[in-house]
Amino acid sequence: MGQGGTTRRAGPGAARARELGWDDSLYERAGGGAAPRTAGVPGQQDGGGPPSGAPGGGRGGGPGKRTGRRRFRALRWVSGVLSLLILGTAGAGYLYYRHLDGNLRSDSRAGSDSGVARPQANAAGQTPLNILLIGSDSRASDANVKLGGGKNLRTDPPLADVQMLLHVSADRKNASMVSVPRDTRVDVPACKDAKTGRAYPPTNAVINTTLARGGPGCTLSTWEKLTGVYIDHWMTIDFAGVVQMADAVGGVPVCVRENVWDRPTPAAPGGSGLKLKAGTTDVKGEQALQWLRTRHAFESDLGRSKAQHLYLSSMFRTLKSQNYFTSPSKLTALADAGTKALEVSQEIGSVKKLFDLGMQLKNVPVDRMTMVTMPTVPDPQSPANHLVANTADARQLWSLLRDDVPFDTHGKAVSPSAGASSPASDAPAPADAPGRTAVSVRNGTGGGQAPVSGRAGEVAGLLADQGYARAAADREQMPMDTTSVLYPSAGLEGDARGVAKALGLPSDAVRRSADVSGVVLVVGADWRQGDTYPQHAKPAAGSVPVSADAVHGDDRSACMEVYQPYRW
Repeated sequence: MGQGGTTRRAGPGAARARELGWDDSLYERAGGGAAPRTAGVPGQQDGGGPPSGAPGGGRGGGPGKRTGRRRFRALRWVSGVLSLLILGTAGAGYLYYRHLDGNLRSDSRAGSDSGVARPQANAAGQTPLNILLIGSDSRASDANVKLGGGKNLRTDPPLADVQMLLHVSADRKNASMVSVPRDTRVDVPACKDAKTGRAYPPTNAVINTTLARGGPGCTLSTWEKLTGVYIDHWMTIDFAGVVQMADAVGGVPVCVRENVWDRPTPAAPGGSGLKLKAGTTDVKGEQALQWLRTRHAFESDLGRSKAQHLYLSSMFRTLKSQNYFTSPSKLTALADAGTKALEVSQEIGSVKKLFDLGMQLKNVPVDRMTMVTMPTVPDPQSPANHLVANTADARQLWSLLRDDVPFDTHGKAVSPSAGASSPASDAPAPADAPGRTAVSVRNGTGGGQAPVSGRAGEVAGLLADQGYARAAADREQMPMDTTSVLYPSAGLEGDARGVAKALGLPSDAVRRSADVSGVVLVVGADWRQGDTYPQHAKPAAGSVPVSADAVHGDDRSACMEVYQPYRW
């Protein structure tokens, strides 16, 4: 672990950071009260403590204040992915699934207009499929309280403590999964809750609070702002039904290099209770839960993410190899539990639509799946509690997704398809001639580094040379990784595309945005110098940063290393 500068070991005297009421301990004291959920919740203050990446770090309360809130969290998103597999591979059970529609809940796809456009189709008319999987810690039902504790937290806004983007290639021949650590500080756009109508202003906050700022749609919009990747759907998973699904899957082989016992220590109270001998063990039920919850023995939250990736890839291999979906009885139990546990975006808010979606996923081979974690570094504003993106490495990861480039090197090199840059088109036609088009040029070269002084004025001059006499530098800086032309409404799209064409920008640089009132050119970190926009080559297949800690679906030898204090 520890790649990208994120894993930090806590010494024996390290205090524990608060963890929003979650508890990863099976050793809680009888009658212990719930720790208040403070860190990152809108309107409340962050707690202190050791690094999020440290053993014993996170946001849990001290002894006697833990509530069991961490229980069953790690399996929620697994059930979401599994539900897609169920619905995609079991065509024979389609008629049965029709009556499961009543189990599903749905809500608006997005919480705001991120300005990220749908990718262009390839020559075969195919586009990538992106699904955001969200693990919610809601206590709004008796079932969730029973499974996760915290009965006094029923009215608290939920947090999205597990977030993972599933990307399926346009040709449906490979898939990638990217996790973002829950304590990562990001820019959150203005969001509106589709159920209550409440509006939330833009902010800079820990990413797991987005679920409380307008629901799953706000989490999706935040991811689009972070990645520049258009996301088709979201799925959230709560506690209910998770235990039954874990048991129904049967044993999943997992591996540790040393004997592991995740138990309380003087440096870090709590622990999942996982106790395994070195080597490979088939885990299910409570042991599977313990594996997915283990944090201390795997060094950090980042280590836990890798352990979850290993479990998920092993589960996929197990289900495929055993032809699991040919058993009606097993399938029925999984489908019922899965649909009860899911809430989905409205576009896939029926079993038939989920079935159709699953049919697109079923043929992706397990050995063409790659799972990674977004590279991070300690947050300079709060290094003991939060993380921020490792800008250069994260940018490389997002470019692979945007250009639909495989995370692995299997098969032949792909040809440019969805997401690939192409010269900006001049349709629709501009509403105004260049000389009458007002363009505000902002300096966005500070994305991840110091901005280039005077850059907005330089590029405004380039536009003036192309006939845009009303192009003017704006004093406002708007840090952005890639140069973009933003416009607020359909009537100005043609003007925005005209600006992009004049500067030789790619078509995907033109984006609609609710954050601007006219045509705005943001000169990004990818164009810090020169008079000609640099054409960027499509990244090579398999060029995933080492700091992303990739897990490949066909790696049957992958094993978790155990942190020394938790060996026995």
